[in-house]
Amino acid sequence: MFYGYCRISRKSQRIERQIENISKAYPDAVIYKEAFTGTKIEGRKEFEKLMKRVKTGDTIIFDSVSRMSRNAEEGTAQYFELYNKGVNLVFLKEPYINTETYSKSQSDKIKLLGTDEDILLDAINRYLHKLAERQIKIAFEQAQKEVDDLHQRTKEGIREAKRQGKAVGGAAHTSKTLNIKGKEEKKAQIRKKSKSFDGTMTDKDLMKVIGIANNTYYKYKAEVAKEIAQENN
Repeated sequence: MFYGYCRISRKSQRIERQIENISKAYPDAVIYKEAFTGTKIEGRKEFEKLMKRVKTGDTIIFDSVSRMSRNAEEGTAQYFELYNKGVNLVFLKEPYINTETYSKSQSDKIKLLGTDEDILLDAINRYLHKLAERQIKIAFEQAQKEVDDLHQRTKEGIREAKRQGKAVGGAAHTSKTLNIKGKEEKKAQIRKKSKSFDGTMTDKDLMKVIGIANNTYYKYKAEVAKEIAQENN
C-alpha cells in the first residue's frame, strides 16, 4: 500500500499543495491529512492512525521531511523505527534520505578480503554507515532549525509592530493599520488570481484589475511567493 501524509501547522498554510505533489508522484496513494500546531509526534491523531495501519512493504510519502517531524530527535528515531519495520519512506523534496537510498548505501559495502586489511575495510564500512545515518539526522535538524527560526522572526515582528504602534499612536496608527489591511487584500488577490500561483490572469491584466502601479505589484507578488515558500517548509 502507498500512503501519503500531509500536515499544516498554521491556518495560513494550504494543505492542498502537499496533496497535489504527493498525488502527482503517487496517484494511488491513500492520503492522511491533518492540521497540527507544534513539533512533537504525540497528539497527531491521523499520524497515529497511519502508524497503526502501516505494515512491512508499505510506503509512506511525505512532501518534505518537515511534514514527518520538525523535531530532529523524534523524527530521526521515527525514521529508523519504520525502516527497521520494513516500511519504505519517500520524501519528495529530500530524495537523498529516502529509505531506498539509505538501504542501498548499506548494501554497497566494501567486500572483505579475508586478510589483515579487513580491519581497515571494516572500519571504513562502519564509518560510511554512520555517515549515512548522520545525513538523515541532519535533514531533520534542518527542518527543526527552519521552524525555530520562523518562530523567532514572528516573535521579533510582533514586538516591533507593538513598538511602532505605541510610537505612532492615534489617527496615524489607524491610517497605517488601514494601509496594511489594503496591502494584504491586494496580495490576496494576486495569490488567488495570478497564473503564477492559483489563478489564470497575466500580470499585466491583474495590475489593471487591482489598480496598483507596476513596481508595487511586483513587490507584493514577490512577498506572496516568499510567504508560499515559507508555508511549504
